[in-house]
Amino acid sequence: MIQEFLFWLKLGLTHILDWQGYDHMLFLLVLSAGFTFKEWKPILILITAFTLGHCSTLVLSTFNWIKISSTWIEFLIPVTIMITAIFQILGIKKQQTYGLVFFFGLIHGLGFSTLLKAMMGQEESILLPLSGFNIGIELGQMMWVLLLISINFAIKERELKLNGRFTLDQFASTNAYLGIAIALYLAVSRLPF
Repeated sequence: MIQEFLFWLKLGLTHILDWQGYDHMLFLLVLSAGFTFKEWKPILILITAFTLGHCSTLVLSTFNWIKISSTWIEFLIPVTIMITAIFQILGIKKQQTYGLVFFFGLIHGLGFSTLLKAMMGQEESILLPLSGFNIGIELGQMMWVLLLISINFAIKERELKLNGRFTLDQFASTNAYLGIAIALYLAVSRLPF
């Protein structure tokens, strides 16, 4: 039982940390742009809202209590990235987007459930794979966000030495524009109609 749980945990962790979950990683990159350890509370609330959203639909979809076409979900995931990046560029306060980030988490959770259901096949017990996979995703997500915030912190600390030639705000904007470009490409390539 422990071995099976660890298998699913590793699968969830691997999905986030290798390039299978690149669209999820891109969303977190854009979402956490500009945050350092000093702003731990708002990023913690944002990530928690996102986590609650995707955990909810991961469970609901895995138990077949909700069904939405994976074609639409794969299209909507890059749309969530674009909207988040636009908010970053426009300087919309992160605290005003908690509900929206929760909603985006719902969409991403549906994307995770498609992969999980495909991997599970005809598993008799759904609870163990679901728990392990979800915890693996969360661990990978925490590791990725900590890395991003560490990079942001390092850039913020170097701003004075660089005399404003490269600031955290410029880095955050660059991430947002990069996010829009990649997400636009993904959305167009995944058009469901």
